[in-house]
Amino acid sequence: MSWQIIPLEEVAPTAWRNGGGITRELLAWPVAQDWDWRISVAEVEKSGPFSPYEGVQRWFAVLGGAGVRLTLGEQVHELTAQSSPLCFDGAQACACELVDGPTEDFNLMLKDGRGSARLVRVLGALDVKVKPGTRVAVYAWDEPVTVQVNRKFVTVPPHTLAWRALADGASVRIEASTALWMEMAR
Repeated sequence: MSWQIIPLEEVAPTAWRNGGGITRELLAWPVAQDWDWRISVAEVEKSGPFSPYEGVQRWFAVLGGAGVRLTLGEQVHELTAQSSPLCFDGAQACACELVDGPTEDFNLMLKDGRGSARLVRVLGALDVKVKPGTRVAVYAWDEPVTVQVNRKFVTVPPHTLAWRALADGASVRIEASTALWMEMAR
């Protein structure tokens, strides 16, 4: 399978029910109506609660803006565009406070019992060995990202998701000043 490229600008936004922002769903696999995992970018315009996702593990990363404070139970997590992604139970009540104005944020969600996933922020370069049968994705934020799978290269333009399956596994190198790398396996 070759790389599938999804530019953010080609995905229509969906307004949140609570009026706090919009979401662009970049990918829901295998189908939007019954996904195992889902990747989206949200524009958060005002502080407020996140929608609960029962039975979902959720990763959250700030892409742009000054950052957010997420309150999960008694714990407060301050996240910026340099922070590692935060992973939490989507059913847990989550309050989001904007630090200094709107933010753009990235979400990876995985339904319980539908495999495993990970989301990593890349600041420079990252080398990984990917197991056979894994689907991988990279999101380029404000600069292009270079991904090398074995000996083949792809350049992902800014504000774009690229994803593919790696049936045989692979050695992967990601080079970017800032990007998000994902692995989803069953």
